[in-house]
Amino acid sequence: MTTLPDLNSLAPAAFAEALRGIYEHSPWIAERAAGLRPFASVTALKQALQAVVTRATLDEQLALLRAHPELAGKAAIAGELTAESTGEQAASGLDRCSPEEYAVLQALNAQYKEKFGFPFILAVKGPTGHGLSRAAIIATFSRRLKNSRGDEMAECLRQVHRIAEIRLNALLDVQQAFGPQVMDWAETLGAFSDSEDGLTCAYMTPAHQRTAHQLRDWMIEAGMEAHIDAVGNVVGRYAAARPDAKTLLTGSHYDTVRNGGKYDGRLGILLPIALVRHLNQGGERLPFHLEVIGFAEEEGVRFRSTFLGSSAITGRFDPALLDQQDSAGVSMRAALAAAGHDPSAIPELARDPARLLGFIEVHIEQGPVLLERGLPVGVVTAIAGSSRYLVELSGVASHAGTTPMDMRRDAAAAAAEIVLLVEARCSGRGSLVGTVGQLEVPSGSVNVIPGQCRLSLDIRAASDEERLAAVDDILAGISAICARRGIEEKLWKLVEADAAPCAPRLMDLLGAAIEASGLARFDLLSGAGHDAMEMAKILDVAMLFTRCGNGGISHNPLETMTADDAEVAGEVLLGFLRSLASA
Repeated sequence: MTTLPDLNSLAPAAFAEALRGIYEHSPWIAERAAGLRPFASVTALKQALQAVVTRATLDEQLALLRAHPELAGKAAIAGELTAESTGEQAASGLDRCSPEEYAVLQALNAQYKEKFGFPFILAVKGPTGHGLSRAAIIATFSRRLKNSRGDEMAECLRQVHRIAEIRLNALLDVQQAFGPQVMDWAETLGAFSDSEDGLTCAYMTPAHQRTAHQLRDWMIEAGMEAHIDAVGNVVGRYAAARPDAKTLLTGSHYDTVRNGGKYDGRLGILLPIALVRHLNQGGERLPFHLEVIGFAEEEGVRFRSTFLGSSAITGRFDPALLDQQDSAGVSMRAALAAAGHDPSAIPELARDPARLLGFIEVHIEQGPVLLERGLPVGVVTAIAGSSRYLVELSGVASHAGTTPMDMRRDAAAAAAEIVLLVEARCSGRGSLVGTVGQLEVPSGSVNVIPGQCRLSLDIRAASDEERLAAVDDILAGISAICARRGIEEKLWKLVEADAAPCAPRLMDLLGAAIEASGLARFDLLSGAGHDAMEMAKILDVAMLFTRCGNGGISHNPLETMTADDAEVAGEVLLGFLRSLASA
């Protein structure tokens, strides 16, 4: 078996020979990486190989892509694939295609090559290391045909690196303590859904309760004391040797958006459970209590109220929310009682900050920054503050054919101008972003000038001063637009959340753990809200982001990550805990 010390000590030519099968017919990659040795970790080796490709010329990158075979293509039929490609395609059953599947793949191969000039490349072993189904491969093939050439070339190079990662793991017999388990658990939870199609897990539904009980069971099996509290949080405690020790909190939410992904929130619960299992199996105790909390609700899907789980822990849960009703007229109070919870006990869940060391949340990035930089993890600097409004515009509905353009009071035209105002005010201003995510013309008709329009505003930034200045300008602009167009405006403020900076001390411990794993530290802002935002109200917080695949998409069934990235995140989190223990 080849080992990392072996690779570090080999002569350059022997090093390149040892890695011959890692990148398809492209020995130049290993040859150039040889001069970057020694590598402190397998992760560092993977990053070095990736860096060689990134620094290569465009022609060299295209040659690398063109060295790959088509999926179920002529080379596969003729038995001309490398041993690595043969095994990978067989693992996904591409050597057992039906005549119909084979015909579809051949047509897709031809369309793809004509459009892009290189073959379609996909790590057919998938994010978990198991083979993708032929149906999943065909669906991915069809979806990516819609990409631009630049975007698709970048995606193909990422897939090449993923294939190389899987092959390196096999060559070096890499044993992973966290990643595969996290991915398997995520698959199990992904089957618990409120709907038959896709994953929806809303607060206190049967799927939500089943998820909570499964998390509790896994916590107990990992070596924790665990229970489900009055608001539905799943709390697991890995006790320190000293009962009077302080407690470090970690976790995230287990509810989902409608038709969401498997890793949003849940990664931050499952990874610490896997880590505790690892510590417990090794008989290792930390000098502080470690509590893993699966927060019951963060998304606000059922009762339109976010951070229910974490706000109970901070002591900021609003009892008035218990009378909120879902779309079926069921109150939150009734939903809790039906699930066996006592709403009156929620205030007792508040923690004493004096007994806490801090809070760390591991979360998928939900964006493309780490993906495009080729990094598996990053340190979050702050969670952006946000301002959300609902805007209702009222004009005059009138006949589309008989009303002159200069005599119209068109609510939709005013809304369109507002959308462009938001885009102009928030563009090119650092972390500031603005979105109109909802736009509706109630009772609209093709031959009627819109008399009403509703739209949402979402303004976010790392700096509260910057965000609030943008909000003031946009609201003033809306008033000016409406006055000029003869439109009546109404505004409702839905959310006003301050930015939450992460604690520099905890960020530095995370950064040091990342560097110890053989990676470069990279800091980035979180544009999305997280439970850490609520926890920051009472204690220091830190966040570790992991890379998302598929362009960084989240809140979507296409949301994905890899077992290898989960493994890196687990190693970093473990290093963080041990550093905190000795700090």
